[in-house]
Amino acid sequence: MSKEIKELQKRWNSMMESVHSNPHVVAFMNSRVGRYLDDHPFVALSLLIFMAASAIPIAFFLLFVAVTAVTACVGVILMEGLLISLGGVTLFCVLGGLGMLSLAVSGVLSVCYMSLTTLLNYWPVPNLSKKEITNGSAFLPSSPPDLDQDAANKKSE
Repeated sequence: MSKEIKELQKRWNSMMESVHSNPHVVAFMNSRVGRYLDDHPFVALSLLIFMAASAIPIAFFLLFVAVTAVTACVGVILMEGLLISLGGVTLFCVLGGLGMLSLAVSGVLSVCYMSLTTLLNYWPVPNLSKKEITNGSAFLPSSPPDLDQDAANKKSE
């Protein structure tokens, strides 16, 4: 045998010695299942191959679970952020509409005020004496209006 193969065999024996001297392995090999697998090497090899082959699908499943959980969390966070953003935009639109409405109403009221004050400035006001203002007679009509048309006709005849 070549020197390299002897070195490889030496490493293998050293590794097997460390595995067989492990207390967990010793406890398993002393158990009922360990003795059965020691007596039936084909079953032990089949079990080893099944465990090795099933590690990849189990790893993919665990990866799928982790990705799904992360996606669900991110989705919830994104959905919550989307709803909060949508609510904020809605609030902004409502407040903007109320602002425009208040500007329009105040503009209309200002125009009405300016128009009425301008009209009242041009309204003819009779010259009143202080006596008439104090007396209040300037605000009363000079003759009471005739409410009954028949009575007015009889007076004129």
